[in-house]
Amino acid sequence: MLQPPVRYRSSEEDSARWLGFPFRPGDIVISTRSKSGTTWMQMICALLVFQTPALPAPLAELSPWLDWLVVPRDEVVARLEAQRHRRFIKTHTPLDGIPIDPRVTYIVVARHPLDMAVSLYHQGGNLDRERIRQLTGDPAPERPTRPRPQLHDWLLRWIDDDADPRESMDSLPGVMWHLSDAWARRTSPNVLLVHYDDLVTDLEGEMRRIAARLGVDVPEARWPDLVRAATFDHMRANADQLAPDPVGVLKDRRAFFRRGSSGAGREVLSAEELAHYQRRTARMAPSDLLSWLHRDRGTAATAARRR
Repeated sequence: MLQPPVRYRSSEEDSARWLGFPFRPGDIVISTRSKSGTTWMQMICALLVFQTPALPAPLAELSPWLDWLVVPRDEVVARLEAQRHRRFIKTHTPLDGIPIDPRVTYIVVARHPLDMAVSLYHQGGNLDRERIRQLTGDPAPERPTRPRPQLHDWLLRWIDDDADPRESMDSLPGVMWHLSDAWARRTSPNVLLVHYDDLVTDLEGEMRRIAARLGVDVPEARWPDLVRAATFDHMRANADQLAPDPVGVLKDRRAFFRRGSSGAGREVLSAEELAHYQRRTARMAPSDLLSWLHRDRGTAATAARRR
């Protein structure tokens, strides 16, 4: 008997919104953790589906986020039902929280958790929390919010947080749970794992690999324009159309595309702190996943020289 999907809930998300979703053959589900390349993969899929940088609508409309509570589920489903192009749907839910349909391709993007965390920290300062509370109906805090700690201290607390992955998906346990589940499914014909660093170092090669897995044929003459449109600089320059902000929760859409590279997390920590992080993750995920995920290239020694 198939196990029912795990339910993941936060003040802004509920994976139960996937239950009963009417999939179509050829659908694409993009499953990532926050700040791990979600928008980048949505853009790549949009470019492959439409085969032009001139997208017919803002990216968040073309690829809506089904489990986000700020938009009523019926509205999101109706928008997807009206789409005639090949659909590519965003989620931050791990694959064990989503119905798995053999007609659907599931793309999971993995980013070094420390880089993801640093990006998440900066993203926190770019969110209009009051606007989000209005949209979700979440009550305002009874006490004034305390100032956030500096990035270094915040990152150490994030590493040590023993949160429940089902309720705190952006915690370190949540990230490793998400990726471990995807790693266990990596040999499935309809599951594709993509590493953020591979997008950074070989964008065209990865786009071609993704196109092949999706069965998308792209005329050779179109590739240069499509790859150029998927670069960080192009996406940042077109933030009004590409940032994931359909209801106005970002203070600055350009700031959403802050850096777009790797190594930020390891720049913040000492060699001892990096070793502590590595010991923590070693208890959360299989060693082959960690080797693939971390792409270790003497980062501890580099960090030690910087501190």
